[in-house]
Amino acid sequence: MTNSIKVERAKNNYTQADLAEKVRVSQQTINSIELGKYVPSTLLALKIAKVFGTTVNEIFSLEDIDLE
Repeated sequence: MTNSIKVERAKNNYTQADLAEKVRVSQQTINSIELGKYVPSTLLALKIAKVFGTTVNEIFSLEDIDLE
């Protein structure tokens, strides 16, 4: 799975810590999601999308390997 969290953060001038505070997780969690090391829960993905005023599908997308 890929994501555009880093891009969305830049658009909104948020640090990882800022986003983490808004969705009530650690900065390390945001970092791990951005690096593709951690797949967020549905609830967390929805919270992140809400902070950016967009949909989960706009932020997260499946890669071909995820469909195998």
